[in-house]
Parts: sequence; structure tokens; C-alpha cells
Amino acid sequence: MNRFMQTALQQTGDNSSVKQAKRVAGGSINESYFVETEEQQYFIKYHTDPPARFFELEAKGLDLIRQTDSIAVPEVYAYSDEKDAAFLVMEWVEGERAHNTQWKLGDRIAHMHQAFGDNHGFAYDTFIGTLPQPNGLFSNWLDYYRERRLKAQLTLGVDRGCITGKRRERLERLLMNLEKWVPANVEPSYLHGDLWGGNWLAGSGGDPYVIDPSFLYGDRHFELAFTELFGGYSGDFYRAYWDRFPLSPDYADVKPLYQLYYLLVHLNIFGEAYGSSVDAILKRYCG
Repeated sequence: MNRFMQTALQQTGDNSSVKQAKRVAGGSINESYFVETEEQQYFIKYHTDPPARFFELEAKGLDLIRQTDSIAVPEVYAYSDEKDAAFLVMEWVEGERAHNTQWKLGDRIAHMHQAFGDNHGFAYDTFIGTLPQPNGLFSNWLDYYRERRLKAQLTLGVDRGCITGKRRERLERLLMNLEKWVPANVEPSYLHGDLWGGNWLAGSGGDPYVIDPSFLYGDRHFELAFTELFGGYSGDFYRAYWDRFPLSPDYADVKPLYQLYYLLVHLNIFGEAYGSSVDAILKRYCG
């Protein structure tokens, strides 16, 4: 058993014998392991050199979602962000999706969105993948979204050389006119922040869990727009959501602008494969 794994289990207070430990699929950022001791089963993430507070912020996001009493999240038992010994120890969640799992998921995400903070954004800088996500607390959503989401990706893209020329010109023009489409005065919902189709799973009885948050407070339509970008959600998910928390009539107009943020993130991480999608949205709003 790896040294970090021994340290991780010790921090949980589980000193029983390890029955098995094996590497499992769990994304491209961390090494992921299933560990079973005489007492319990665990999911352990490991990173050799994480950004500062990487696992702490994931644990904090999970705890904030748990506090809404809306949708299940894995219990966190221990974490460390020390270099060469960074880990996150969580409850092992295993089950099969039932016929109503996506319905439950939509209903419970809507329930989570009905919990509200006092401001938009977040008190801590977080990550989207391993990409830094600057935050801060703002009194209105428009200023937060413009300054901390879109403008931050613009700056990063300029530095990396993937936002240049007409793309840069259009994005800068969009930022100057964003108030035409993005609302300022919306309630700051609790948001998962990275709710693509791989960040939820089914537990016992098919009940849904969410994992890997990049937490913030903000416009719930921002989260919903991302669920529609890369798929992974059924019609049942959306019908259940709408039943509990109907959408704003302006959602269709703002949805591409909310998807733009995640496309810029992918452009800055993975490169030009996402450039045409970014350009199509910029052309729609800025000609």
C-alpha cells in the first residue's frame, strides 16, 4: 500500500486492516483508488503536486451543498494539500441508475438552487479542473460574471495565445455590452459550478449524488446552461427541474452566453478544438 494511502487512512481514524486497494477510473487530474478496510469502503483521490487548497476547496464545496439538504454528496473523511502527500478521502458510493434517477436528480438540483447566499461568487478562489478560477463576493451577478468569469478567461486566453484578432475584439465588445443580456439582480443560488454529465452518479437505490464541485453562488440558469452543453441529462431531468423551479422567460436568450464561459475554459485548456464554438457565440451577439 502506498505511503500516502496509509497516511490518509490514519487521518480518518480507521486503523483496521486493509482488505483491498485498487486503482479505479476517476478523471484525468488525480489518481483515484477504491480502498476497503475491515471497517469501511473508501474512495481516495491522490495528487502529487496540487494547486494550493485544491482538495480543501473541493471538501468545502461538498459541505456547502450538503448543508442545503437537497441532494446527496459523498461524505468527506479527511484531506491534505501537502506536496507529495495530497489526498481526499471520501465515502465510496456505488449503485445503479434506476428508471427515476434522472427525475430525482433534476428535482434535487432545483431544490439546491432554491437555497440562496447573500452575495454572488465565492469567498475563495477555486478551480475548474486545475485551471484557477478567481472569485470574490459581489452584490450583483452581472458584475461577477463579467469580471470574474468571462474577463478572467479572456486574460488567460490572451496570455496563452488562443484569444487573438477578431475573437478577442468580439469578446471585448461583448464584455462592454453584457448588461443587454445578462441580469444583474437575480438571487444568488447555491451552484455546483461544474455540473457536466460526469459529475453525478447513482448510489444505493438509484438515488443521485453530485461530486467534484467548483462551488459558487450565482444565477441558477448559468448551471442549467452548462448541463445542456455537453449532454448527460435526460428529458426527465429537465421536466423534474421545471416542475419544482420554472425557468426565467429570458433563459433561451442568455443560455449561449452562459455556455460561453465553459467553452472558453475548454479553449484555454484543450486548445482550438473549441474555437469554432466560441466564435459562433461571439458572432451571434457581436456580429
